[in-house]
Amino acid sequence: MNPDAVELIRAVVHGRSGAVLDPAKTYLIESRLAPVVRREGFGSLDDLVAAMQANREERLLWAVTEALTSTETGFFRDRAPFQQFREEILPQLALAREGQPIRVWSAACSTGQEPYSLAMIVDDERSKFPGARVELFGSDLSERCLEKAQSGLYTQFEVQRGLPIRMLVRHFEKDGEMWLLSPRLRQMVRWRRINLLADLRPLGQFDVIFCRNVVGGFDAATRVRVLEQLARALPPDGFLVLGQDETVGEATQALQPIPGRRGLYGPNPEFRAAA
Repeated sequence: MNPDAVELIRAVVHGRSGAVLDPAKTYLIESRLAPVVRREGFGSLDDLVAAMQANREERLLWAVTEALTSTETGFFRDRAPFQQFREEILPQLALAREGQPIRVWSAACSTGQEPYSLAMIVDDERSKFPGARVELFGSDLSERCLEKAQSGLYTQFEVQRGLPIRMLVRHFEKDGEMWLLSPRLRQMVRWRRINLLADLRPLGQFDVIFCRNVVGGFDAATRVRVLEQLARALPPDGFLVLGQDETVGEATQALQPIPGRRGLYGPNPEFRAAA
């Protein structure tokens, strides 16, 4: 790929998703766009880039953007946040909400393994909190990822990545070469295509927001904007779960770390009052 083509693709992806692509990783761009080239009927990647320049067709530009935004995920990925949700967050909110809905949002959920992992925990713990009502939401930028998530169909490789065998047996059944999640768990999650760069205020508030391994891919200004929007979407006792290696740092005062809990943040009341 020539430098001009790389810069065009980087600008398209950044403008629509906030993600910053490394210009040195042309091999990654080429490999991720190869399926788009085939699916859209182009003869080569150069032909795809030429069409992007000539037509500026939104459908094609979004197809490129979705292909180049991260989709890495897995059931119970990095286990610690799920353990915190099971042992600390869910019991605390079940007590505090006294039967009011506990709203949990998995933002940038890719192909759905994260919200389904949360659904399994809620299902496991249901008997401990008989009055609790948990509403689970999953969102992503990619329509193709959301279609797969809603299907509940996963490969052998996907279910082997982090899913305990007892949960596989309990919640899935074999469907040819794939594994199909039970209808009961699929119905526990509501799905929606959401761009985190958009105005999130119409979504309302969430008691817990999982937004892991996302904001680290933004430029500094976008990171601040997204983090502050997520902070405003939390009640005073809400939780934002970032990736294990992600920190808010000096980016914004809207969030404060929860001591001893890596990647776990709550809204800063002083920032909220100032706003």
